[in-house]
Amino acid sequence: MDKEWKKLLRIFWTFFKIGPVTFGGGFAMIPLIEKEVVDKKNWLKSEDVTDIFAIAQSVPGSVAINSATFIGKRIGGTRGAIAAMIGVSLPTFLIVLALGFVYSLFQSNPKVEAAFLSIRASIVALIVYAAIKTGKTAIVDKSTFVLIVAGVPILFFIHPIFAILAGAIAGIILTTIKEKLGYIVKFDKQKETDVNDIDYFMGSGI
Repeated sequence: MDKEWKKLLRIFWTFFKIGPVTFGGGFAMIPLIEKEVVDKKNWLKSEDVTDIFAIAQSVPGSVAINSATFIGKRIGGTRGAIAAMIGVSLPTFLIVLALGFVYSLFQSNPKVEAAFLSIRASIVALIVYAAIKTGKTAIVDKSTFVLIVAGVPILFFIHPIFAILAGAIAGIILTTIKEKLGYIVKFDKQKETDVNDIDYFMGSGI
């Protein structure tokens, strides 16, 4: 029992630390979550984090809270989901209360305006970095690269949830076509190999 509570406390503390420093919301959280959950604690793989963020964007609510809840669920079940959700929400809630009071007093200060201008620029950098990190795990072959290239301009015209659904349908169709053509479909960064090539190498003893 103590071991379970220690794990829940670690989940809470991990997201409690991430929450206050993720200016820009859920997308800015991606590199920090990956660093904590994947690199430091080895709770999940990079591909798992990418999948969770895709799911988090397809349901209503904040991407940050949704992602933390999904990740917490994967790590520690229902209690882990609750711990992660509270952990990522609590510091932000307290900071917003404090900033709301301070901002009402100093909103006309030029230094405050300059600080928020720099924060907005930093947010863009974080989102671009997150996109690059996610792209490294999402692009596994030519077809996924084409989907990304096609998906970016489409997002200017349709809602993101429809883009996600379209991507899922396209993935199913492409996988079906590849299997009918005799290819073994890989879901990571490994080159797809034709079944005939495998038979050739196995038969030749190579």
